[in-house]
Amino acid sequence: VAQGPAFASDVEVPSFRLPEDETKFALVVGVENYQSIPKAEHAARDARSVKAHLEAAGYPERNIIYLTDQQAGKSALEKYLEAWLPRNTDERSTVLFYFSGHGAPGTEKGEAYLMPSDADAKFTETTGYSVKRLYAKLNALKAQRVLVAMDACFSGAGPRSVIGKGLRPLVAKVDDGAGSAGRVVALAAAASDEMTGSDDASGHGLFTYHLLRALNSRGGKATVKELFDSLSPKVRDAARRDNRDQTPQLVGDGRVRF
Repeated sequence: VAQGPAFASDVEVPSFRLPEDETKFALVVGVENYQSIPKAEHAARDARSVKAHLEAAGYPERNIIYLTDQQAGKSALEKYLEAWLPRNTDERSTVLFYFSGHGAPGTEKGEAYLMPSDADAKFTETTGYSVKRLYAKLNALKAQRVLVAMDACFSGAGPRSVIGKGLRPLVAKVDDGAGSAGRVVALAAAASDEMTGSDDASGHGLFTYHLLRALNSRGGKATVKELFDSLSPKVRDAARRDNRDQTPQLVGDGRVRF
């Protein structure tokens, strides 16, 4: 039996364990293998490690929807974001949405899209899931706090972004949806015109790897700003060594706890 590559990672197993908190809910999505577009390397491993860390941070397993590869089609995203979360959360809830996989720029308006496993890069606007729509649906929740972390990029270039052959957005800079984030607090892996990279030694997206390291270093208790301040310089430095720019983004009130 052919063995896959062996990764040496210090973020597979959380180094902390917090008490379970029934008010915490998460939707964790990792799409590595797509039906009609290239692989997003390490995305499924990212999602698995994030799920393990959320459980350690007190998110009950029954409150975590975990979708990878073919489970993470567009209808599944719609079902859990737009029906399951509103039905299961209330004014006390913390909600976290995590996505690892391809992003894409819409070619008509240049808006950012997350690409589910059944997305088609030639038809991003109809088969992708708009980041603006994501923020609108999350803002409509009754939840006390809503967090987003996205290890994808929207430039149409690089290992975590796609665009249909011969297509280009009509705008120079992709609209990453930040203007419609509302009360959502979001961490994104890169600026909208940049490429995201991976930490190939650990077998993770560069952003996710340093996000989990930051969470571990604080024993699972941190504000979003504390996590951002820890991961951002490390991601930028690693990208520079790779001869590119990757600048993580923080949108919203970073004082919210992860």
